Amino acid sequence: MFLGSTLSMSEETLLNELLHAVKLDGKHRGELAELAFMRKAATLGFAVAKPWGESDRYDVIVRAGKVFWRVQVKSVLAMAPAKRHYRVKVTGSCKSTYTADEIDFLVAYIFAEDSWYVFPVAVVENRKVVCITPGSKRSPLERYREAWTLMGPTAANAVACAAPGP
Repeated sequence: MFLGSTLSMSEETLLNELLHAVKLDGKHRGELAELAFMRKAATLGFAVAKPWGESDRYDVIVRAGKVFWRVQVKSVLAMAPAKRHYRVKVTGSCKSTYTADEIDFLVAYIFAEDSWYVFPVAVVENRKVVCITPGSKRSPLERYREAWTLMGPTAANAVACAAPGP
């Protein structure tokens, strides 16, 4: 069943993961976020695959029905110092921004909140940073919180219908 019930994790397990993530360097924390993404996506009914190597700009491939999406996973551990938001870097290792030719979605995981933001590439394209304020009614990015349906097969049909013809 697509987007069915998810497996819940206890608050104790989440706290243990957060405490472990704090001890990791950025590379290992990113790998942990990718694993967390694959688990979350699989519990929502998506098929997931991890490409071999690190040559492409996406981390994970997600299948919804007959449609495949290229997903870049980013994560942030804590709020920006003296700020009320999480600052998520949305560039690659060479500080280059992502384009629609490279990825379809950028998914940001906030460890401290155990929350996901599912951004279509158009939202993050040519940006270096997104500032996320969970629960803010004024933030235009809040609508992407847990927006997994954007990756659904009906979303793919809408994109295919909107694409210009040959």
